[in-house]
Order: sequence, then C-alpha cells, then structure tokens
Amino acid sequence: MNEIHIKKFEELNIELDSLFYERCEQFIALLQQWGRVHNFTAELKEEQIIDNILDSLYPLKFVKPFDSFADIGTGAGYPGMILAMARPQIKGCLIESRSKRVAFLNFVKNSLKLENLEIICNRVENVKHHTSFDLITSRAVTNTSLLLQLTRNISNEKTRYLFYKGSHLETELQDVCVQEFEVITIKERNYLYINHKGTL
Repeated sequence: MNEIHIKKFEELNIELDSLFYERCEQFIALLQQWGRVHNFTAELKEEQIIDNILDSLYPLKFVKPFDSFADIGTGAGYPGMILAMARPQIKGCLIESRSKRVAFLNFVKNSLKLENLEIICNRVENVKHHTSFDLITSRAVTNTSLLLQLTRNISNEKTRYLFYKGSHLETELQDVCVQEFEVITIKERNYLYINHKGTL
C-alpha cells in the first residue's frame, strides 16, 4: 500500500496496526481477482476499493465499544469484512444470501486468517443464531424500517445499529420509530447510528 493511501487511513485517527495494512493489500488483490471473474462489484480500481474501505472504517470514530457485530448483506466485503480486519479481537458474523459472494468471503477469511469471523449463507430473517449481537451493520441493502424488522431474531434491547445510507435517509426516517439515534454525514454518505430502537 502506497504512502498516499496510508496517509488517508492515518487521517481517520483510528487505531490500525501493521497487520491491518497487510490484510488490506491482500483484500484488494483478492477482490480485484474475484470481482473480474464473478462480476459482483463494478468498483475494482484500487482507488475505488480504498475509498470503500475508508467508508467502512469511518464509523469506528464514533460508535460505542462493542464485543460482537453482524453485518447484513456483506456482498464484496463492505463494511463487515473491513471491520473484522480492523478489529480482529471482536467477533464478527457476515450474513450474505448469495452463494458466489459467500464463496469469496470465505476465501478472504481463510486467506487472511480471520479467526474472529463467522460467515453465514442465508437471508437474515431465516438465521437462527445462538446469541444476539452488540452491533448490527448494513450498507445499501434495504430501507431502515425493513432492516430493523428483518434483524429481530439476532438482536435484543441493547443492540445498536449502524446503517450506511445515501441521500434517501431523511425519507426513510419518516417511516420508522426509533429513539436515541444520530446521523453523521460525510460528503454523500449518511451514517445512521441507532443507540436504541424503540417500538416499531
């Protein structure tokens, strides 16, 4: 990884170790290799991947400490794979229903030796997990109201939510009842962080 990219990561002011940077390089190479063959993401230039990694990491600046997380619809690895790389001491679960993407995620997990990760090939509403998660994340999967409903089986009253949203967030929030939430906006990205779900 070149000095310009490393500087971008350092500007986030998030604690990242040398192993994270090594894994980033491997992740970029694997995503470019698999992405060209299986066509599961259009953003395969190194600069685009770096931007997506930075986007995935940014919420670590403001989210409260968590010991476990589940990422819904991880796809090409954002944000769940990146969060697992940045915080290898935290238990992560990537839930993805499309088998080609699951094959990629498993290959990355094994190549990067991410022992903190579990990968489930299923729709989230059908997942029967033995425990609830401290944090549930999702990027560009579906609207907020539906996400909160679909994840009831893997959450509890203490679960927090981090949804990576675009410009339609304000409209979405009109259709859902949530308490204790905040929206952090960086350029075109809206990070919706829900501390307490309230009553749906």
